Amino acid sequence: MLHVVATPIGNLADLSPRALDAFRSASLIACEDTRRTWQLLTHFGVPRPEMVSYRQGNEERTTETVLAAVRAGREVVLCSDGGYPAISDPGYRLVRACAKEGVPYDVVPGASAVNVALLMSGLSTSSFTFRGFPPRGPGALRNWFAEDADKEHTLICYESPFRIAATLEAALDALGDREAAVCIELTKMHERVSRGYLSDLAREFSGAKVKGEVALVIAGSNPKFARPASAL
Repeated sequence: MLHVVATPIGNLADLSPRALDAFRSASLIACEDTRRTWQLLTHFGVPRPEMVSYRQGNEERTTETVLAAVRAGREVVLCSDGGYPAISDPGYRLVRACAKEGVPYDVVPGASAVNVALLMSGLSTSSFTFRGFPPRGPGALRNWFAEDADKEHTLICYESPFRIAATLEAALDALGDREAAVCIELTKMHERVSRGYLSDLAREFSGAKVKGEVALVIAGSNPKFARPASAL
């Protein structure tokens, strides 16, 4: 059986008892960074099983190795450095292969920066779209946001701390001045959430040195989330 296990995005206390049981019963762990996962196991006193690096760049090659272990009846865990594997992290190829071949697997729920960021933003939760990491080029970035310009759903994406200022400017240009939130280092000691209109956030982060992982949440196309004309 393959267990797709979500791991803490910051606070280690967020690892669930079910996830801990999966790690303890595993004879093989496929993980994004063996050192990071070993630190997690050590924290919880889990003896080190066989571990294999399953990261961007070697997914295709390692998928067959992991599949072979599951087919042989071994208990295998798939995890990333934090959150859900295969959600903007390595793992999709393995999950897809299991689903296509009828290889048994389950998902052990846990922390996710998407849901935490959505709730911390204070924006609408009735419908939302997560789009992973945006493209880097200025034109491609603006067009990427423009695809959602008329959609009412809340938009969530991840971004590098080094590019968040440029991303906010592109979002403002493509979407107009609407409410948003920049969520940094969620569930960690230096967690920080900045809320406001995109123009305000663009000014706040212009030239700022940001450290840590960033999730950006932007309101959908709805007048109640747009800056009032009287405030312009």
